[in-house]
Amino acid sequence: MPRIVIHHAGERLEGEIKDNTNLVVRAGLKQFPYPQLRFGCAMGRCGRCASRIIAGAEHLPAPNWVEQRLLGDKLGEGCRLMCQVWISSDLELTQDGVSIGPKR
Repeated sequence: MPRIVIHHAGERLEGEIKDNTNLVVRAGLKQFPYPQLRFGCAMGRCGRCASRIIAGAEHLPAPNWVEQRLLGDKLGEGCRLMCQVWISSDLELTQDGVSIGPKR
């Protein structure tokens, strides 16, 4: 089971999730990482779930077209949309200081 670490407001929060899990889906069901994970539309339109990956990015699938469109250069800074990522390995992330607005 993947171990997830979220840095939020100066705290380090840890939990386990089932393999091939989406964190936004879990937060929507009010399971870990709820309420620490910020999210909105869950469809890759609003950018509220944008997170900077601290460790484990090498195990994530390549960014899809939704992430490429919304994140652009932020992908190179280690940002990903949590609504678009299904996790199968340990991951450490933060949303602190990450702000992405929708592109029109």
